[in-house]
Amino acid sequence: MGSKNELLQKIDEKYAKFSKGQKKLAGFIREDYDKAAFLTAARMGEEVGVSESTVVRFATALGYDGYPGFQKALGELVRTKLNSIQRMEVTYGRISQGEILNTVLQSDIEKIKLTMGSIDHETFEMAVDTILNARRIYVIGIRSCAPLASFLSFYLNLICPDVKAVNTNSSSEIFEQLIRISEEDVIIGISFPRYSMRTLKALEFASNRKAKVITLTDSIHSPMNLYSSCNLIARSDMASIVDSLVAPLSVVNALVVALCMKKQDEVITTLETLEKIWDEYQVYSKDELNMVNNKMELSGSEETGKE
Repeated sequence: MGSKNELLQKIDEKYAKFSKGQKKLAGFIREDYDKAAFLTAARMGEEVGVSESTVVRFATALGYDGYPGFQKALGELVRTKLNSIQRMEVTYGRISQGEILNTVLQSDIEKIKLTMGSIDHETFEMAVDTILNARRIYVIGIRSCAPLASFLSFYLNLICPDVKAVNTNSSSEIFEQLIRISEEDVIIGISFPRYSMRTLKALEFASNRKAKVITLTDSIHSPMNLYSSCNLIARSDMASIVDSLVAPLSVVNALVVALCMKKQDEVITTLETLEKIWDEYQVYSKDELNMVNNKMELSGSEETGKE
């Protein structure tokens, strides 16, 4: 394992001499370093309940040239703390090969249980109603969260009339796609550690345009919640090199099911229309495997001679 992060070392060494406000800041950084790295001095002061000048003095007391140097060190702490290889060593270093499957599956079960115990049902209902009442729905998720965003967009598209999955290849491209977002719209931002600055900026932009903002993230302390009025919290403690997105995916599934229940007639009509289109254009012909009399057959294979 690597040596202790420089910033944490400085906090430990000087902790005894800190004022009450500085000790509060030290505690906040130890607990929520991944959120702290995104905050301005003023915003950090608000979070902890101290003045902006206390935050700046805290940075100086630690030996940094003001807040920017301190924030840079915070960024370094995030990278050190969330080093994938170190996480693997800590979590799986003492597990035998044969136990890995059970350990990982058990860990995912625990995350779903924790999510069930802590997710706010009123917030969930609010998210469902917000999506139902929106003119247009934007969905954004970057890197490991992209599959979640893609999955949610796919099903929302079957339920709601206007859904836009935000393509996230470049920052400028994100804003180009959000250019027409307004107060009649909603954006759903999905982000888990390491948090995405691009997702955060997209949510900030949407919020400034008075759009509704729903977030799916791992903690009430997540920076994603800065611009959100509706926070869906799902546990995703990254104990290994793989982000565990099982609990977030369950929450996405619940959202989709809840929306389907509220719009049953429209969903049935959409699916019936799709079935007709698939038949007419033979979309799944020779593309889908079905079990027929315990044998595997390609769908549409009985029509092969007619083509």
